Amino acid sequence: MAANEVPSETPSEVRGEARGETRRRASRYVVPVAVAGVAAATIGLVPALAAAGDPDLPEITAQQLIEKIAGSETQTLSGTFKVSTDLGLPALGGLASGLGGLGGDGASSTADPAQKLTELASGTHTLRLAADGPERQKLTLLDGSDEYSLIHNGDDVWAYDSKSNEVFHEKGASEGPEAERKELPATPKELADEVLKAAGDTTSITVDGTAKVAGRDAYQLVIKPKQAGSTVASVKIAVDAANGTPLKFTLSSVEGGKPVVDAGFTKVDFARPDASVFAFEAPKGAKVTEGAKGAEGAAKPEKLPENFEKEFGKDFEKGFGKGFEDFGKGLNVIGEGWTTIARLDTGAPAPKTEEAPKEFQGLLDSFGDEVTGKFGSGTLFKTKLVNALLTDDGKVYVGAVTKDALVDAANADK
Repeated sequence: MAANEVPSETPSEVRGEARGETRRRASRYVVPVAVAGVAAATIGLVPALAAAGDPDLPEITAQQLIEKIAGSETQTLSGTFKVSTDLGLPALGGLASGLGGLGGDGASSTADPAQKLTELASGTHTLRLAADGPERQKLTLLDGSDEYSLIHNGDDVWAYDSKSNEVFHEKGASEGPEAERKELPATPKELADEVLKAAGDTTSITVDGTAKVAGRDAYQLVIKPKQAGSTVASVKIAVDAANGTPLKFTLSSVEGGKPVVDAGFTKVDFARPDASVFAFEAPKGAKVTEGAKGAEGAAKPEKLPENFEKEFGKDFEKGFGKGFEDFGKGLNVIGEGWTTIARLDTGAPAPKTEEAPKEFQGLLDSFGDEVTGKFGSGTLFKTKLVNALLTDDGKVYVGAVTKDALVDAANADK
């Protein structure tokens, strides 16, 4: 919950009155932003949840609604959350399991959030969420009789996969960059002003009616690009009319069809969850894996799988330009706003699909198309949201833009 997990970074210790005030202001945003983040992240982020008949609420402007979100005092909640994601990608389950083996024996856990939460990138999933301020959050992913739980409790993050009876643990969850929090606007109005200013001439932000979400009256905030060429048709956020908490998030593509992300509460309660909700003890017999922060000398891969270098090409390192140290030197940004494109010159010919590990080959074939233009030829890797053009001479163009926008950008380089 970004919005996301709901776990979030929090200040390690309050030092002085000024820093204490910063933390109080920052914590006010934690739960509303976390709820929206689960949807967006995952990246990013359910069928419509509105009941018959939209509620009759007082009129409100977009700026007032943004101020309401920013000024929300919501710190506690629990409920059931549904996430439906359709990026137009093939199923990722096989790929995820294949990648899980790259670390070697003992180097990973099925409970590791980095692996498990990739499941949210496709399909429809039901989650239980609970939050008690910035120090305690819990997310449980339900899959039939199996459950996967991710718990942030103070300085600890625990993850448990009931299917495999594996546990992942990491310390230091409360450590985070203090400077970023000091940049938060001091008041809801300041935040709203900054959001609207940042929108500028590229974005339309409006209030488009009301809805009933999880039994709560809500306003609908709608964000749309004004620029042609973006893959985003609109972003719609249902905001609790009483307390300003985002309840539902819908990201739609210009391709139409199902939303890219449709996520929202089906049930929600803003009472403080019992402390026992966030308590965790590894079940007897469970395999426990410590994260990098949890134990010095945590399991690390001793060697890459056999034939790894051969499958990626013998000149793997050379192909990335003397390792990764020069990787970002050719990075440029083209355009602005919703049609921003990142351009990267790798300085090496594009790898061929047949040279990739077999776990990747089917995936690459299924969403890669050959394209040509003044720039020459290349492969377009497409989703409903983000597209990437990899030219045969090693240039990469990527953004939340259409195929034509990427081809035009590549042609303009010639």
